[in-house]
Amino acid sequence: MPKFDVDDALVRKLAALLADTGLTEIEYEVGEQRIRVSRGGTGVAVAAPAAAVAPAAAKPAVAEDPPAGAVTSPMVGTAYAATEPGATPFVKVGDKVAKGQTLLIIEAMKVMNPIPAPHGGTIQEILFGDGRPVEYGEVLMVVA
Repeated sequence: MPKFDVDDALVRKLAALLADTGLTEIEYEVGEQRIRVSRGGTGVAVAAPAAAVAPAAAKPAVAEDPPAGAVTSPMVGTAYAATEPGATPFVKVGDKVAKGQTLLIIEAMKVMNPIPAPHGGTIQEILFGDGRPVEYGEVLMVVA
């Protein structure tokens, strides 16, 4: 693996950008070098050659066109199907929902963000894992 020199000024600029924008993670790549900076209770800075970073497995590609009726994640965070472990989920497949009804919660930066139904319909699919990380733009469920 080639040596990777960490540019302290770049890491500080990326960290400042996180603070300014409210994001929890940012990644910067030039050629074969990639830097990812994240923050939170266990924030870390990681630097590695881009070729050494394995692609994320089992995540739907964010760049693809979402299916009709898709509810996508408006942020990066951890998705929860219910208000607390063991509680009844907000929705399940087959449930009818109204526009604005809470479908799930995404925790981001220690804040619980309710995700409302963008339109009324029936829950066709639930595509996120309870308590699992989600990415911005990831399809969470389908309401048709």
